[in-house]
Amino acid sequence: MRNVYTVGQVNAYIRGLVEDDARLSSITVAGEISNLKYHSSGHVYFTLKDAYGALSCVMWRSDAARLKIRLKDGSGVHAHGSVSVYEKSGSYQLYVKRIELQGAGALYEQVEELKKKLFAQGMFDEMYKKPLPKTVKTLGVVTAATGAAVRDIIKVTRGRNPYVQVILYPAQVQGEGAEKSIAKGIAALAALPVDVIIAGRGGGSIEDLMAFNTEIVARAIFDSPVPVVSGVGHETDTTIADFVADVRAATPSNAAEIAVPEAERIEERFVDMTQALIDAMQGKIESARSKRAQYLRQLQLLRPDARIKEMRLTLDHLTDKLFERMQRGIARRKETLKYLAAALDGVSPAKRLAAGYAYVQDDAGRHIKTASMLEERMALTIHFTDGAAKAQVTGTDLRNGETR
Repeated sequence: MRNVYTVGQVNAYIRGLVEDDARLSSITVAGEISNLKYHSSGHVYFTLKDAYGALSCVMWRSDAARLKIRLKDGSGVHAHGSVSVYEKSGSYQLYVKRIELQGAGALYEQVEELKKKLFAQGMFDEMYKKPLPKTVKTLGVVTAATGAAVRDIIKVTRGRNPYVQVILYPAQVQGEGAEKSIAKGIAALAALPVDVIIAGRGGGSIEDLMAFNTEIVARAIFDSPVPVVSGVGHETDTTIADFVADVRAATPSNAAEIAVPEAERIEERFVDMTQALIDAMQGKIESARSKRAQYLRQLQLLRPDARIKEMRLTLDHLTDKLFERMQRGIARRKETLKYLAAALDGVSPAKRLAAGYAYVQDDAGRHIKTASMLEERMALTIHFTDGAAKAQVTGTDLRNGETR
């Protein structure tokens, strides 16, 4: 009698066969992504294909969360995982644990993804770029201890200013761990009293320069309190370090030219600054002299003896004016007095006495002006111009006709 199996049994059996195959339990498959779908659950579904076939793939959310790149249709990848059978549909698929982009194109895409991320965080913004110092006493250099880069940097530095001290941090600039070595070197030099740091290396392929395209190096440059000049590769080479650095140089030699001012230019600037300082000081001195003369003039006016002299002059001037006014007043009063004297002379008793008139006083010295003031037997004194006479009233003859 024939054995009859269900569909589920067949699929389960095939699944067991596949999962028991050691070659399929840990396998890396090269292919091009198509039918890519990022599911709302976080899982990623896609198909790997090449010229000879297609393979369904799934990447669970926990594995997809570790992706450093954003997958897209058409990307060539190496997908590592295990092959198994989905019993419900009877189809087999690759359960992907990790994905790497293929070749140089993969590296370019990885760099572009990181560049977009750091740009969005503002790490390339000009507002964070630190200016290079006008003078440099100590130059820090992060590069390989041997090779053309360090020789070129030292040669250019010595030619531009032989007094600059160069401190080299011998970093690994290529291969596994190079990015950590470079970042450590930048941090170490930034902790020293250096004026500027050059981080760079000679030219090479994108694989050779990848250490300078990493986030750890970018953040070490961004976080450095000391200005950093990047000098990586040749003039056409551009790395993420160039975008983050305070100044980007085309080559390591150019980095030294940018970072180290020429001694002759420094001396010229020193002479110019000295002359400018002398001119400024002379201007200050002339201004101070002018103010001093002005203050002396003001002080001269405020001195007691000067004030006294000024007051004396004012007093003399006022005295002269007052004397003139008094003279004019006296003259006017003399004229008035003459007029009044002439008028008074016309009514003068003495003048009348001289004309034969006399005036009479009683014993009390009262002037007897009218006959009505007289009393019988009153003693009188009669004054004449040349003397006086005593008399006694024996009677009066009033104008009204009465007789006493």
